[in-house]
Amino acid sequence: MNQGDKILVTGAGGLIGSAVVQYYLRQGYENINGVDNNSRSEFFGPKGDTTKAIEALGTRTQFRNFNIDIANRISVRELFVKHGPFKLVVHTAAQPSHDLAAKIPFRDWDVNANGTFNLLEATRQFSPEAVFVFTSTNKVYGDNPNLVPLVEKGKRFDFDLSKQSRGITSEGVTEDMSLDNTTHSLFGVSKAAADLAVQEYGKYFGLKTGVFRGGCLTGPQHAAVELHGFLSYIVGCAVNGSPYTIFGYKGKQVRDQIHSADVARAIDAFAQNPRAGEVYNLGGGRQNAVSMIETIEMLERDFGRKLKWTYDEKNRVGDHICYYTDMSKFKRDYPGWKMMKGLTEIVAEIVEEKERKRQE
Repeated sequence: MNQGDKILVTGAGGLIGSAVVQYYLRQGYENINGVDNNSRSEFFGPKGDTTKAIEALGTRTQFRNFNIDIANRISVRELFVKHGPFKLVVHTAAQPSHDLAAKIPFRDWDVNANGTFNLLEATRQFSPEAVFVFTSTNKVYGDNPNLVPLVEKGKRFDFDLSKQSRGITSEGVTEDMSLDNTTHSLFGVSKAAADLAVQEYGKYFGLKTGVFRGGCLTGPQHAAVELHGFLSYIVGCAVNGSPYTIFGYKGKQVRDQIHSADVARAIDAFAQNPRAGEVYNLGGGRQNAVSMIETIEMLERDFGRKLKWTYDEKNRVGDHICYYTDMSKFKRDYPGWKMMKGLTEIVAEIVEEKERKRQE
């Protein structure tokens, strides 16, 4: 790609979408197009609003946003016809909550599955040379990570590596983990449908498509809510003195955290040397993995933030007990990429941002 190429980023006001836009702005790209109709405010209310993020990006002449719904096939087609062809399409727009999906199943499917299909077909017809990158989710694996042998430790669960399990190594979950024969949540199903469609447009039609199955993607700009965005939300509660509820698993459930800036760099690595229909797990890995109990202790020990928390024995449907990412495949294919942000630095950035907002 070169700096004059047209780039399209869906979900441009969200955490990853805005990080991608900012990345290419810093690289000097001159024609970056966003798609964001502030659906997050529809899903999550005022706390999910992306208006300010889009307004901030819009101060740069190299960026413009289109307020369209990706579930509207005609609007997506018109965007590609009038403003394409695009050299890169980064699709991050989504209904992102597996809890909320059960309450709005048609809307969830329209955005996640049909919206992705609309973008794929528009790319095939009107930007066939484009690289298409899709931010999928580890929820496409459903409950399968919970079905592998686990060991309970003092403050966390972990994979029992003394027993062989498909899709599990000492580094975490690999792309060999099965997507089948398990409970996903409706969100996991709609994202799995989109995931498979992106693969198929690469393998069947030969488009340059890549799927990134993200774990906990986070950063200081994450507009988290209780049912989406664990790390940002728990830090926000600690900073603001708000109550926090741990749902099930004794608070020992484990997540790996990866900074949105590292995600943007991974996406660019793929865009510069794309493949057809490839799939990669994307996350912070074992070194950035932390349980809820460990997070609470870290906030108090390292940042002087004591969390007011209570415990509900009922776990969330589709919640992973232990999940951290084996990124060996991506690192092998893209050896120039390295994760730059460690867990402590990520938490420090989020604490700083939450404190800044608290004082506004």
